[in-house]
Amino acid sequence: MGLLDLIRKMKQKNKKELRILLLGLDNAGKTTILKSLASEDISHVTPTQGFNIKSVQSQGILLNVWDIGGQKTIRSYWRNYFENTDVLIYVIDSADRARFEESGMQLAELLEEEKLIGTPVLIFANKQDLLHAAKSSELMEGLNLNSIKDRAWQIQMCSAISGEGLSNGMEWIRKNIKT
Repeated sequence: MGLLDLIRKMKQKNKKELRILLLGLDNAGKTTILKSLASEDISHVTPTQGFNIKSVQSQGILLNVWDIGGQKTIRSYWRNYFENTDVLIYVIDSADRARFEESGMQLAELLEEEKLIGTPVLIFANKQDLLHAAKSSELMEGLNLNSIKDRAWQIQMCSAISGEGLSNGMEWIRKNIKT
């Protein structure tokens, strides 16, 4: 092993790394957000059947992101991925008011999971590029976010299509999560 190999190994050991669980109802935009963060083409995103795993470098942190499908039939399997989660990113379609209650109930269930106790939560209020998207105050009330007292959390307005707001969410993770 040469000096260059030793330096590379040392760099890898010092690299900050987080395990992120990306959840939300189907059609919330989870995969589009993940592809946007990875600077990949978002023009042909299909519903996730199962899960996607992607490592994304963001602001000096290696994010190992587990994007799990949000269809009702898949949600019962989410708990298989809770172990060792550093950050939960929950995505809501802020233009789909008809599903706010369902999304809020799903988030509340996640926050009660034993393996996620104390896990910081970043809530991406996606699809802000749509004219009828709900604003943060409406989402905070609809999802009962002010009741979250046992962990760090942030709601971040965003658009997975334009990328607006995504870097702000990653900055919140960088500032608030110990690596």
